[in-house]
Parts: sequence; C-alpha cells; structure tokens
Amino acid sequence: MIVTTTSRLILRAFNEKDALPLLDYLSSPRTPCFQDEKLNSFAEARAEAIKRSGDSSQFAVCLKDNDHLIGHLFADNRDEPDTNTWSVGWHFNSRYEGQGLATESVSALFHVLFTQQKARRLYAYVEDYNLASQKLCERLHMRREGCFKEFVSFVNEEGIERFDDTFIYALLRKEWNARSGV
Repeated sequence: MIVTTTSRLILRAFNEKDALPLLDYLSSPRTPCFQDEKLNSFAEARAEAIKRSGDSSQFAVCLKDNDHLIGHLFADNRDEPDTNTWSVGWHFNSRYEGQGLATESVSALFHVLFTQQKARRLYAYVEDYNLASQKLCERLHMRREGCFKEFVSFVNEEGIERFDDTFIYALLRKEWNARSGV
C-alpha cells in the first residue's frame, strides 16, 4: 500500500524486502532514543520488517527510482483519537543526509495527516542533543512548545542509566494550511 509519493520518494507500508536496508541503519542507532530499535542480525531485521508491515503507524520511506528503503516515519493517534492529535517521528539512514529527503518525506506525511486523516495537531518529541531533528522540525514550521527535563532514560553502553531532556515540537492544521496557502 502506497501512502503517498513525492518527486523523489515513496511512502508505503513495510514489507519483507526492507529487512537488509532496515538492518543497515538500525544495527547502529546514532542516538540513544533509538536504542530500543537496535537490530543485531538479518533474522531480527526480517522479523522487524514483517512486524512493521502489519503496523499502520509505520511508514517505509523509499527512493522512488528503485524502491530502496532509506528510513522510516511513524504517525500514531491511538492515545488521543478523540482530539485528532498525532504523535509523529522519523529515523533515517545517515547515508542519505543532506539531500532534503527527510524534509520531503515528513512534509508529505504531514500533508496526508492533515488532509486525509483530518489531524488537528501533530507533535514530536526530540532529545536536546538531536540537532538534526530539531532543525527538521523548524524547517517544517513546528514550534518548540517546551522542554521536559530528564523526560526519558536510557542505559548507556557502560550500563549506567542516563536521563535526557526532551523538547516537544507541535504544529496545528490551521498553521499548516496558512503556510500552504489553503
């Protein structure tokens, strides 16, 4: 199932053939917030790709010319269906940075959420050290609404628990529409 396309990308459901590229960027997550997604083998990656194929909140981001997975997005409103508020997030293979692909894909997802799903509000949690995601939020005109001090914790490689500060960014449909000229 294709969710949407852009000039360079396809946003679609995951499938089993996404296992190897998924392993490529989840075998060594760059930030602690993605450590729980870490994959250690092709078998784990295959199982994860199959699992994600049945999860309507997960979207594979693929190059349009060859359908190669370069990252993924998520959008979920299960916790707040009555308010049409969606939690969004992303994770990309670092080999594809600096090409505007994250901005292009997340913008396309926002368009789908606001126009087809009738989302009223989107929000994203971003750790204080994740500058790339902060800049992405700002490019998408999301506003930083606050900072949760020591909001999430991770156990680092030395086995020590670490608490991270987390920003919350958000965007309302009326703000998106105003910027889009709708």
